[in-house]
Amino acid sequence: MREDVGDVTTSLHRPVTDSSRSKPVPYDSFEWQQEQPPSNGVPRSAWNRTHKRLSRWHRPYTMVLVLLDLISILSASYLAATFLEKAKTGFRNRDWLFLHDAQLFYFFAYVVLPLGWLILLWANGTYDRRYLGLGSEEFKRVVRCSVTVVACVSLLAFATKTQLSRGTVALVSVSAVLFLLLGRVLARQVLHFARRRTGHGAHRMILVGTLPEALEVYTAVTRSPAAGLIPVAIHLTDGFAAARGIETPVPVYAARDVLSLVREVGADTIAVCGSASAEPGELRRLAWQLEGTGVDLVVAPQLTDIAGPRVHIRPIEGLPLLHVEEPTLSGPGWLVKNLLDRVAAGLGLLLLSPFLLFIALGIRISDRGPVFYRQARVGHEGRTFRVWKFRTMYVDAEERKATLEELNESDGMMFKMKQDPRIFSFGAKLRATSMDELPQLINVLKGEMSLVGPRPLPAEDGDYLGDVRRRLLVRPGMTGLWQVSGRSDLSWDEAVRLDLYYVDNWSLTYDLGILWRTIWVVLKRKGAY
Repeated sequence: MREDVGDVTTSLHRPVTDSSRSKPVPYDSFEWQQEQPPSNGVPRSAWNRTHKRLSRWHRPYTMVLVLLDLISILSASYLAATFLEKAKTGFRNRDWLFLHDAQLFYFFAYVVLPLGWLILLWANGTYDRRYLGLGSEEFKRVVRCSVTVVACVSLLAFATKTQLSRGTVALVSVSAVLFLLLGRVLARQVLHFARRRTGHGAHRMILVGTLPEALEVYTAVTRSPAAGLIPVAIHLTDGFAAARGIETPVPVYAARDVLSLVREVGADTIAVCGSASAEPGELRRLAWQLEGTGVDLVVAPQLTDIAGPRVHIRPIEGLPLLHVEEPTLSGPGWLVKNLLDRVAAGLGLLLLSPFLLFIALGIRISDRGPVFYRQARVGHEGRTFRVWKFRTMYVDAEERKATLEELNESDGMMFKMKQDPRIFSFGAKLRATSMDELPQLINVLKGEMSLVGPRPLPAEDGDYLGDVRRRLLVRPGMTGLWQVSGRSDLSWDEAVRLDLYYVDNWSLTYDLGILWRTIWVVLKRKGAY
């Protein structure tokens, strides 16, 4: 620990043990402007801004998105023009300026429609950096924009009495949406890869607040390197004496000018944590001070593990109140989820029946005994049921478990070993690919489980108290948030936190996202043993 009394700076920095956090971050992702005098609060024109934001990843990333979006829309128009003979029906025997028939169609298909679509994408905020790189809001805005495009085309055709082919409109709109979403998914994956491996495209943050509040925000933002938020320093607003001697993952400072500290540590974002944002007038004056400097200001309130759709800002006399809605565990969306679960489980069992038969035959050849393993698990609202699984262990596995308890590698209620001697060879392959879980489609079809939800825990472990019991508010799932976030490699506390996050922030869109991520996790065989 060192103390520089001259500028009242205290550094409590200790080396980070996690190699992923200790990688040097390249400084070419931001640039520095000349020091500016404090702002007087007079708004500046965005068009005449002389000092750009320090973070530079957004502009080239947006240009790539515009190019991908343009290619997507042009590809959709090309598909319609190539494969639909009636695509040009509404433009026959029509003249406009110097264009005739087919020329008029190509002008609208390859010039007017793409440009109009891009303008609407921009107007709908799909290039807003607040929505890029993380979350589902970007994709929702793309879909909403596409619906707007279809409405505008239909209105324009009605106003000009143009008999457009319905098949052409349907093909262009659907294919364009698919291409747009696919392009943005690929662009996001490249951005995430760059953030995880090189640090490019990330924001370097200074956390302002008390040490416990700052460390809580640090833990939250570093859980997801793909988010591109890298804390590089903590600036204490209170509790200086209590912070002395405490090991921290980044340097800690106190009683420093925030702007000078930003320049010193190479940051481009200031995150005001917890109670530091409650000081009357301080946050407003800090925002004024940052005007024209290119430094971003974010506020991290003490609302952890609550997704954006549940939080609404309701300003009252200039005071922005955060209103937190209750979790949605009933209603039309919940009924749709249950219906989709049953339909998908029925179709899955029907289509996979030959493959399931092959797995059953492989189990019988590997080890004589029952094909299925049925264990009592705790389900929705504490009701117990018997889960269906392909047997992957020898028939005497339960008797041998007592001799292996001291080798348990899990810190929670589940018994886990990476090299469990009770698993036969074919069963190990089933576990690595998660194929042993496929019979749980039977539980989904019966309504005992869902496709997505917290994993069902063994019933013999007794009653679940405290936070763990909240998992029982929803049906257990074949896959869940903790499974796509690390599976058996996660600690018990982290697995419970992820399950509770899912319970509190469930949505159909979230379920689809987890199912999509499950495919890649299974292919990578991450944390499966």
